[in-house]
Amino acid sequence: MDFSCVANNLRESFRVLAAGRSEGEVRELHGVSIASAGVTFQMFNAAFLSEPVGSEADLAQRILVAALHFQKRGQQWAYWVCDDWIEARARKRSQKLFDKHGLRHSVNLPGMAAEQLLPPTRALPRLEIRRVGDDPTRQAFCAIGSVCFNVPLSWFAEVFEAGSVWDRFAAYVGYCDGLPVSTAAVVIAAGAAGVYNVATIPDSRRQGCGEAVMRYALAEMQRQYGIEQSILQSTPAGYRMYERMGYRTITSVAVYSSL
Repeated sequence: MDFSCVANNLRESFRVLAAGRSEGEVRELHGVSIASAGVTFQMFNAAFLSEPVGSEADLAQRILVAALHFQKRGQQWAYWVCDDWIEARARKRSQKLFDKHGLRHSVNLPGMAAEQLLPPTRALPRLEIRRVGDDPTRQAFCAIGSVCFNVPLSWFAEVFEAGSVWDRFAAYVGYCDGLPVSTAAVVIAAGAAGVYNVATIPDSRRQGCGEAVMRYALAEMQRQYGIEQSILQSTPAGYRMYERMGYRTITSVAVYSSL
């Protein structure tokens, strides 16, 4: 697997969310992919590079194309950029170019991949794991995401309110003693299972809950689709866990958001 697997699966995950909403929009614009859910939470009104960028001028043009799209709609938005799309010299000045167009750098996320998972290095908790598909599981998934990603619940719920989203955004909630404690989701695209929304409520962290739900979700996808290789974008908190599971960093994803 190379960086394009990470980039293409990530873009497809946003397309799934955008396509599930009547306000959503999926478009291709001169080397830029738009996958916008049309929501308050700007990170889900997203633009992506869809072709290699060969120069600073080329990158500036791609930023402008996306900026004009969202300005016309009056939406706050974010540019999700897999760094390997950008030629090395242009990459060195990329942050300044995004700043110039009113996009602040929010985070860099290691793009990681595993051909197959390594066995667990510790005993994982026994959770009841349910696939999201009804109101209680949707509410639990959104509540955990809101807490763990520090986003108002109304913003998070708006992204995931469409029932059709859950057909391809295969999400799972882990319950301990009947209480929802952890989540993970998987999107199949670009020949891999993309892992998203791995989250555990603060009181249940460092017990292996997130790993347990994630392993269950990936096992279900392998059973259904025969796909074993997987990709993800890691937060700092999850990086060591993913390394223990067999993931290695193959690229970096930078996120820039409108001011």
